[in-house]
Amino acid sequence: MVLESIRIAWLGLIGNKLRALLTMLGVIFGVGAVIALVSIGEGTRAQITAQIQQLGTNQVTVSATRAAFRVEPDDIEALRREIPDIVNALPGVQQGAVTAKSDIAQYDVRVEGTGPEYLAVRDRGLVSGFFFTDEDVAQRQRVAVLGTTAAAQLFGQGVNPFNKTFRLMGQTFTVSGVLESKGFGAGGQDLDDVILVPYATLQRMMGLNRLQQMVFKVRDAESSPQVVAQIQDYYLRKHRTADSVRVFSQDQLLETVGQTTEFITLFLGFVASISLLVGGIGIMNIMLVSVSERTREIGICKAVGAKKHHILLQFLVEAMVISLTGGVIGVGLGMGTALLAGKLTSFPTRVSTMSVGVSFGFAAAVGIFFGLYPAIRAANLDPIEALRRD
Repeated sequence: MVLESIRIAWLGLIGNKLRALLTMLGVIFGVGAVIALVSIGEGTRAQITAQIQQLGTNQVTVSATRAAFRVEPDDIEALRREIPDIVNALPGVQQGAVTAKSDIAQYDVRVEGTGPEYLAVRDRGLVSGFFFTDEDVAQRQRVAVLGTTAAAQLFGQGVNPFNKTFRLMGQTFTVSGVLESKGFGAGGQDLDDVILVPYATLQRMMGLNRLQQMVFKVRDAESSPQVVAQIQDYYLRKHRTADSVRVFSQDQLLETVGQTTEFITLFLGFVASISLLVGGIGIMNIMLVSVSERTREIGICKAVGAKKHHILLQFLVEAMVISLTGGVIGVGLGMGTALLAGKLTSFPTRVSTMSVGVSFGFAAAVGIFFGLYPAIRAANLDPIEALRRD
């Protein structure tokens, strides 16, 4: 019975190709939009997560909430003695949009004052030269390690800048090394467009007697919550207030980003699913028209012994065939759109099995829901009145 209903429904679609296509358009575009937008959202979340992880893993960052509360280099040693799960520590100050000048070029660059453990904490390496040492920090030496973008901007593409000099904030610096490339981070920031100098050197140039932040690398991800609590307790004792510093771990940042992008993805999926509802209304409309056109046929079927559930099943299957056919086409359209968007734009895409399954299932549900009323109406027709209809 079901197979026969499917065959009849399919013949009906073939016999009214244009009407069937117009009816399915809402479902096609609805399913396609859901898959394409959810794929873009999922791809963006994966990209941002990967970019955050590029900054290093198992990290805890500490920064003062107000100028009245100081984060000082002495805190690093105190915290390392007090918290055994801290493996490495990194002091930090930075200055954005500083003009750097070489013999051939000048441009604005981000400058970070940091310590010798930068490579270990940030999980980076050098492509040439060496990193500055504790002695360089203590003596406030004017040495610098360049990101690959900064090196290319100042000295030219493919040129090894080792031991070359440039001017920064009125001081002459010597290049000691070049960082390996990291690409772009969250928010589109170029992680290679940076100049690293000893933090004590940059402190003196900026007139600072404190740190802007500290970054600790902990033993493993499971230790991060405990380390965060211990650091907060240290500053509570030091400053006698609970909100003197802001302490957060890389895991917390990833969780926050994940929740935000997940909400955006769900919102995009919800907006796109409205098209499916519009498609469902189109299915209901065309099925009501079909019931009206086939009233005499329904009367003949009932006169020769067809039951209500036979008529109900026939029209419900027809609605399902229209909806599922549109769903199949929509899945192909959505996957193709997502892949094309990933190639032609900067938006990353990730087509997930779940988004395809949910979209197709929703299309089936739309067919059942919006096809049920016309099917019930057809099943409840009085056979005598139906046979009298022209």
